[in-house]
Amino acid sequence: MATIKGDRPQVALLVTDLDNTLWDWFGAWHASFSAMLSNLSAMSGVPQNRLEDEIRTVHRRRGTTEYSALLTELPSLQELHPNENLLEVYDSAIHVLNSERLRTTRLYPGVKETIEELRRRNVPVVAYTEAVAYWSEWRIKKTGLDGLISTLYTAPDHDLPLGLTVGDLRKLPAEDYGLKATDHRHTPKGLLKPDTRILRKIIADQQLQPDQVAYVGDSLMKDVAMAQQIGAHDVFAKYGVAQHRTDYELLRRVSHWTDDDIEREESISAGHEVHPSYTLAEGFTEILQYFDFKEA
Repeated sequence: MATIKGDRPQVALLVTDLDNTLWDWFGAWHASFSAMLSNLSAMSGVPQNRLEDEIRTVHRRRGTTEYSALLTELPSLQELHPNENLLEVYDSAIHVLNSERLRTTRLYPGVKETIEELRRRNVPVVAYTEAVAYWSEWRIKKTGLDGLISTLYTAPDHDLPLGLTVGDLRKLPAEDYGLKATDHRHTPKGLLKPDTRILRKIIADQQLQPDQVAYVGDSLMKDVAMAQQIGAHDVFAKYGVAQHRTDYELLRRVSHWTDDDIEREESISAGHEVHPSYTLAEGFTEILQYFDFKEA
């Protein structure tokens, strides 16, 4: 871990991951998903372990663990309710999911204040996540970061089943969707960290050099390794690491990740193959101690 003594690197741009860096995505996901799963099993009579196996298959096919049309593609539910609208049949389970997500999605302490301070110094804050567009926008809006984050880069939204439209999933007025002040851009489908192409583009668009940029994220394998490859200042959000939590096993069981992805993640976490230059042990606001943030 780098020390704070001596001259601090001058940084003109902060690029940040979102999930488990600005907010506890895993905590909110587990609270909402486990509540929905329990409710779904009770309503349908289908054992939870069978539902988990089917859910993982769907998540892998769709490439996301936040698939809004999930229930429509579970074979067990399709067999129980042929030719019925599963989103309507299990509306109460979906309501539990949404209620828990709303209740538990919040910024880590000090995140908003730190970003506000950077913006006062005319230092832009760009967010780059592998998460899909809709839920990334939703969390940006929910946490009050629309406009504080200058540009958001996300994966495009997942595909929908044949015959289902975005309008079928959205119940609020059109003006309630999308960001009002943050510029939202999509990354190419299938382009994942630690591929450096998007981070290089972000830096080039700001007309900066990598050594003028700090990149912060909670994944050694993806965030830290990616920043190190291009010579940006890598910052490890250690406070956001969730893999050691007991509840994390549910995510592994239903995630879209491949077995190789999970094995590599566990190997890096255990073996410390990637060594961060800067580590935030307690919270996001510690980043102000390590760098001299100022406009280029």
